[in-house]
Amino acid sequence: MSKIVFFNIPAHGHTNPTIAVVDELVKRGHEVWYYSFYEFQEKIENAGAKFIPCDNYLPELTPDVEKKVGKDFASLIEMTADMTMSLDEKVCRELKEFQPHCIVSDSICIWGKLFAIKLEVPYVCSTTTFAINDHNAKLMKQSIKEIFRMLIGMPRINKKIKLLQENGYNVKNFLSMIKNDNDTDTIVYTSKKFQPMAETFSDKYAFVGPSFTVPEIKLIEKKRPQIYISLGTVLNKNNNFYKNCINALADVDCKVIMSVGHNTDIASLGELPGNFEVHPRVEQLKVLQDTDVFITHCGMNSISESLYFGVPSVLYPLHSEQAMVANRVAELKAGKMLKSESASSIRESVLDVLYDTSYKRNAKAISQSLQEAGGASGAADKIEKVCGIKCI
Repeated sequence: MSKIVFFNIPAHGHTNPTIAVVDELVKRGHEVWYYSFYEFQEKIENAGAKFIPCDNYLPELTPDVEKKVGKDFASLIEMTADMTMSLDEKVCRELKEFQPHCIVSDSICIWGKLFAIKLEVPYVCSTTTFAINDHNAKLMKQSIKEIFRMLIGMPRINKKIKLLQENGYNVKNFLSMIKNDNDTDTIVYTSKKFQPMAETFSDKYAFVGPSFTVPEIKLIEKKRPQIYISLGTVLNKNNNFYKNCINALADVDCKVIMSVGHNTDIASLGELPGNFEVHPRVEQLKVLQDTDVFITHCGMNSISESLYFGVPSVLYPLHSEQAMVANRVAELKAGKMLKSESASSIRESVLDVLYDTSYKRNAKAISQSLQEAGGASGAADKIEKVCGIKCI
């Protein structure tokens, strides 16, 4: 059987889709190593892979820089270039000894891609967002602030590129680090139906849909609809938005579950109406199975999970990547864009999505495409093909 190495960044949204893939590969008899971070050790080891911690090699992030990494792509690239050089000696030594048949690395985890190039190991890109090429890149409209951050970050990035080149990494320029082409073997965790301009991608791209194990829940007949609110795991500290949701839905005949993250003081939201449950986090895959409308920041994982269960959304994107996802949901009429974060706008949008059955119908059509796309098994098939194993 094959030896397969995974690399990822310290982010739940990028790591979680790979866990079921690792589990599937291990069950098929492959040996899997996973370079990640202690926060994900239990998940990775439970899936059967060898966990290799990278925490001590991660550049120190101040709270300010950590916020920029979530919003500023230039800062993210600079950080990952630093990570490459920090891990260089360790990874090159270990992988020369391990001799993997394939390296699977997240699309944002540049160091994994660079190690594959330097060590001449077949590479598979794991893409937890939409696949991006020259045809659909224009759909990701960056704000003036994001463009400005990118421009002022370029001199720093160019210095890092020069450093990489001096240490044996064949990096031509900034774009060659972040961009894949139609010859790059790529796993995309969505369906062709949901992927914008899917017809412009080669057969090197495997659109496998969401990759997760569906937890079993006991569904009981509901007396009223359920609304679920979450802004994800990164940029989720937004007391004003949460208070507006409370004001918007306090007197609506529905049950509201709101996940606000560990950095939000729930007491600061004031007295909660009787129809509200507020938690630092919830088991989203369980909650979504019983949800009628999802108010979301439009992270790709959150949207994929909600559409997998046929749940329409009220769309509240926080940056350009999420806006691209939100626009696609709105284009397919499986959700409605929030006009503002005011209580009146939230209320109007939720009631519209809840009682206009076309949103639910369109979400179910996407759900079917996601459930039939292949999931973790399809991703494992792709990896085996790159390793030279013929799939039956």
